[in-house]
Amino acid sequence: MAVSIRQRLSERSAGSRTGVSSHDVPALRGVIMRTTAIRLVLAGAAVALVVAAAASARDPATSERALIPQDRVGIVVLDLSLSITDSDYAAIRQTLRRIVAEEASIGLVVFSDVPYELLPPGTPAKELTPFLRLLVAPRLGPVQNPWTQTFRAGTRISVALDLAKSMLERDEIESGSILLVSDLETAPDDVPALARTVAGIDQSGIRLRIVPLAPSSDALTLFGGLLEEDALAGFAQRAPDAEERDAGPAGVELPTELLVLGALVFLVLAAHERLAGRLGLPRPRHADGITPLHAHDRGARS
Repeated sequence: MAVSIRQRLSERSAGSRTGVSSHDVPALRGVIMRTTAIRLVLAGAAVALVVAAAASARDPATSERALIPQDRVGIVVLDLSLSITDSDYAAIRQTLRRIVAEEASIGLVVFSDVPYELLPPGTPAKELTPFLRLLVAPRLGPVQNPWTQTFRAGTRISVALDLAKSMLERDEIESGSILLVSDLETAPDDVPALARTVAGIDQSGIRLRIVPLAPSSDALTLFGGLLEEDALAGFAQRAPDAEERDAGPAGVELPTELLVLGALVFLVLAAHERLAGRLGLPRPRHADGITPLHAHDRGARS
């Protein structure tokens, strides 16, 4: 009985195997070589795409464009004029947290009608952290805004940008950038000077970007005519609520590159299954249409 069971198991295992007779292998050699080449090419493409997607996921520019480029020293220019509201200060604090998270190298200028240099170029962005508790609207919060008493009405953005540009030139920084955080409202007589300043910044090779604080349509039109199309940072024009302020920066852009690379990986894998999959062969059948395995099962049950 034991021999019979082992024999049946051996026959069942042998009967379950299907394949191509050895005398047909030479006729399939070309197909085998072509399929192997396709497999190698698609496997290499899949690995390359996975590596590229991983690198893209680690690149901060994939999920959000850096406010201060990593290869540049940036001057942060903060508008603390009387037109800045409490919700604007929330956006300012949010912006500074994002710069700190980027571990940028920065300088700091605050301004209204007169600009002040608070941090020199090359300062680690973490030094912005102590300023966060001071950046509140006048007469709001437990800490008084220390600039409220010195700044007057009449914003002049041109003089603040001029100071930022001169700081970079003074310290002989060749790869510089300026980040203006403002509601973009400037005095009417400051517009001609502002146009000259922006043109001078562009000619100096300094990159100028703007985080707009709920600007008016007129202000956006003015700066839209002075700056390149991508100069405006992608921040939502609303004040974040308390939970969003604690969670971190907003304005995260869709990781298009990562999504495209991920889709290409799936396409390559699908192409591999379609073009280089194993050849499916039917199982041999007896005249009664029953496979050998089924025949053994029927005999065992009988």
